[in-house]
Amino acid sequence: MIVKGPLLELALPLWFEIGSLVVLTLILVGDLLLVYKRPHVPTLKEASLWVAFYVGLALIFALLMLVLGDAEHAGQFLAGWLTEYSLSIDNLFVFVIIMARFSVPRKYQQEVLMVGIIIALVLRGIFILLGAQLIENFSWIFYIFGAFLLYTAIRQAISKEDEADDVENGFIRVLRRRINISSEYDGSKIRTLVDGRKIFTPMLIVFLAIGTTDLIFALDSIPAIFGITTSPFIVFTANVFALMGLRQLYFLLGGLLERLEYLKYGIAVILAFIGVKLVLHALHTNELPFINGGNGVEWAPEIGTWASLGVIIGSMAIATVASLIKASHDARKRGHTLAEEVADHVEK
Repeated sequence: MIVKGPLLELALPLWFEIGSLVVLTLILVGDLLLVYKRPHVPTLKEASLWVAFYVGLALIFALLMLVLGDAEHAGQFLAGWLTEYSLSIDNLFVFVIIMARFSVPRKYQQEVLMVGIIIALVLRGIFILLGAQLIENFSWIFYIFGAFLLYTAIRQAISKEDEADDVENGFIRVLRRRINISSEYDGSKIRTLVDGRKIFTPMLIVFLAIGTTDLIFALDSIPAIFGITTSPFIVFTANVFALMGLRQLYFLLGGLLERLEYLKYGIAVILAFIGVKLVLHALHTNELPFINGGNGVEWAPEIGTWASLGVIIGSMAIATVASLIKASHDARKRGHTLAEEVADHVEK
């Protein structure tokens, strides 16, 4: 059963798809080697340049899709990339909590983030392949995806930070009872030598915490982008571009990240919007016999790619601006400026 309509997979030149995957792989490997060879805390200028480079790379990629494909290709990629980018920024909030809880030395935080990004890419690649097969064979899966995203949106809007912390602490407590873990880090090593015997370092717990976080976010993000496009190539490349530069973005945002209080509501709006879009698309094209004799529902509207792009950009912009206004107001009440508080947080 093949999905019909605007979410139908679009064809791009095979050489472009293969070449893109090769180039992206080389960039990621180069980034990994750079972090491994020279662990350090990036300066604000360095982080800004890298984030600008990766964002510019994504925009160039969208332009190439426009030239080699059409506006629909470019629009689907941009909407998917921005959706995944916003969800990845949400992921950074949890990374901040993990880094702080386990007192990861700032010098080695880049390596931890890079490992987290690689784990995220592997998990998302698996979910993309599974999701593409499900959509290809069972068009009614959009109902499940839509319902899941609506549930996730509600959970995102009402969740509290300490709820996630309790679950994470439970997982770590079980782990500590099972294996011997040293109290000190040994660089970025997972195992170290203590009193003549090999034991694990806290870095193992950090990597496992990052990995489980990535798994949860992969479960949320993949249905979201399949609500924009069913092309596995666009889905995967949008995820890669969203995750590239995430490491530098972590250092660029610094203390500002924790002050984007309303960002989770913007993300919740995006997830809810895509969830509704998926349900409407399923109603419009679904072939289940109990829906209009298998012919779908004629009145169910199809939400276009560019409308989706507008909602995504608008939601993130409003949430970000509102967060900054509130953070600035709160800082003034404490007799500081927002920039001073962020700088102080970064120094710590």
